[in-house]
Amino acid sequence: MKKVLEFLGFIALVQGVLGLVHAFTGWHKGLVQRIGFLDGYEVYASVALIVLACALFAVAESRKPE
Repeated sequence: MKKVLEFLGFIALVQGVLGLVHAFTGWHKGLVQRIGFLDGYEVYASVALIVLACALFAVAESRKPE
């Protein structure tokens, strides 16, 4: 379970960073800008993904190794 949480945290972190890179540079990578209902809220969604990644890493760290 720890590996799954770390993997999901890594994916959330990468997508959050790519969303911020897209918002500030226009580099078209990642999934945040491709989701239609987030138009105008890409920066907030990207920050939320980074916070989610930190929470997932914290939960994974608190789990005992299998």
